[in-house]
Amino acid sequence: MNKRLSRRAVFQGIFAAPFAAGLVRAQTPSELRTVSRIIEVNGRAAKVFGIVNGAGGHGLSLVLGERFRARVTNGLEVETLLHWHGLNPPSAQDGVPMLSQAPLKPGQSFDYDFVNTRSGTHWMHSHVGLQEQQLLAAPLIVRETAEPLFDEQEHVVLLHDFSFREPAEILAELRSGGGGHAGHAMSGAEMAMPGMLNDITYDAYLANDRTLADPEVVRVGKATQIRLRIINGAAASNMWIDLGALQGELIAVDGNAVYPLKGSLFPLAIAQRADIRVKLPEGNGAWPILFRPEGTAARTGIYLATQGAEITRLSTAGEMTPAVDVAQEMKLRSVADLPPEPVTRTEILALTGGGGDYLWGLNGKSSMHDTIFTVRENERIEVVMQNQTGMAHPMHLHGHYFKVAAINNVAIEGALRDTVLVPPSSSVTIRFAADNPGNWAFHCHHLYHMNAGMMGAIRYSNAA
Repeated sequence: MNKRLSRRAVFQGIFAAPFAAGLVRAQTPSELRTVSRIIEVNGRAAKVFGIVNGAGGHGLSLVLGERFRARVTNGLEVETLLHWHGLNPPSAQDGVPMLSQAPLKPGQSFDYDFVNTRSGTHWMHSHVGLQEQQLLAAPLIVRETAEPLFDEQEHVVLLHDFSFREPAEILAELRSGGGGHAGHAMSGAEMAMPGMLNDITYDAYLANDRTLADPEVVRVGKATQIRLRIINGAAASNMWIDLGALQGELIAVDGNAVYPLKGSLFPLAIAQRADIRVKLPEGNGAWPILFRPEGTAARTGIYLATQGAEITRLSTAGEMTPAVDVAQEMKLRSVADLPPEPVTRTEILALTGGGGDYLWGLNGKSSMHDTIFTVRENERIEVVMQNQTGMAHPMHLHGHYFKVAAINNVAIEGALRDTVLVPPSSSVTIRFAADNPGNWAFHCHHLYHMNAGMMGAIRYSNAA
């Protein structure tokens, strides 16, 4: 039976939840503090991490052309460090332990200050151990102008997968063949089997820290145009964005504008971002926006609702969700493009591993200290990623954005991205300009794959 939503779930102006009104402009140096906090999940209190800004909310907002200035203070009892996912900072400020920066000890601060040239929907998250699973992440929005270019409302959604178990326990079980806490011990053959979607079963999925049992309700006007900035901050879950009865236009991916692509169902791999513009119908109403992890019937979401509209709960379980694929990826066309320069050379990157020992790798190597390949400044590099495993891998290159140039050797016009999904037994070709000297992480953004070896470094020959 459907039930009325609780009153605390309704968004009314300045909301107590951190994602609605807590973004802080960074014209002057901003204060960011990593903290422990308590949220409610399925009626239980859960201790998680967070990133609190000077206004007490989560997140940071800039306008293109402003410098990125922020003082990060570690308010945790353990070491941590933040990565600015989507921005291209100097290597020494990229926030990757042992590669670009030393972790911040408890109580320690670090001042970030660099020129930012990247607009769009981005995010910040810990790159220390498994802290991302503990929700140590927040939105990072860089708008093109101080005022909206269109007469539209805007809302940011940060997605997470959640477990009451300690992440280290989950990883230990995966390494022992236990399959997270799925209750099924996977064999090496199963781990290598094409099409396996999940190796972890989660207790809940969150949209802005809330489940679908008590979701955030965003109040909208009649016939409002709304821009949803959606961030997949999940540790290990690719998802579908399901607009239900609404139609939307995908207008940007990973902060890069694309020619609008209409639809009601959009894939979103781990760490990817999607900007979707939705024109709501005339009159009053309430419209659920669902986020459906692949390979499970579980789901989360938010509501868009006019004032006074009756809102009823949807079940946290629906139909089994199919695998996130790259069919949409092949249709995307970037509004901008890389300069028309010839490819200097091509590198082959094999995505390997996934046996019973839960050891993943790049070109058979399983250490972030391993150099995948070396580049020289001003080269144009093509990377052919060949997935030799039975699971999809969302591959993220730090410090650069790249063009998706081909899928399974079929050339496409392609979007500009910083994270692209490479399906099982498939290949994806990307191209990027070597224009940001330093040492840069290149890794699968599935947190447990990364921590189990699928991470390496691209190094510039002139970098220290």
